[in-house]
Amino acid sequence: MIRIGEIDHVVLRVADMATMQRFYCEVLGCREERRQDAIGLVQLRAGASLIDLVSVDGRIGRQGGAAPAAQGHNMDHFCLRVEDYDEAAILAHLQAHNVRLGSIGPRYGARGEGPSIYCFDPEGNMVELKGPSHPG
Repeated sequence: MIRIGEIDHVVLRVADMATMQRFYCEVLGCREERRQDAIGLVQLRAGASLIDLVSVDGRIGRQGGAAPAAQGHNMDHFCLRVEDYDEAAILAHLQAHNVRLGSIGPRYGARGEGPSIYCFDPEGNMVELKGPSHPG
C-alpha cells in the first residue's frame, strides 16, 4: 500500500517566467530554491512543498503543447495552506498587489473545513490560500 504524506510539488507551465516568479515570491512569499535554466525550470519553496515554474518554450515546457491561456489552463487550482491566517490582512495584501480575487469562504481541505481565499496568478491559474480548519 502507498501512504501519501503531503503534496511534494506542483508544476506550472508558464509563458512569462519573470512575471510569474515575481508573483509567487513577492506576493505569496515563496523563495527561489533551485534554478535550471538549461531546461527552463525554476523551483520555488512554498513551505514544505515546491512550486515548479516551467517555461513553455523550454525543453520541458515544449512537451506540454500550447501555453496556458484564457481558454485552456494547466489545472483547476492548487491550494497553499497559510500559517497565521489573517483574512483581512491577506486580502489587503493581495489588493495592494492588484491580484484578481475569486470567491472567499469556508472550504474543505486536507485538514478539514476552514476559511479560504481564491486568487489568480498573472497567467490565470487559480490559487487557493487556505486557513486553519475549524475545531470539531
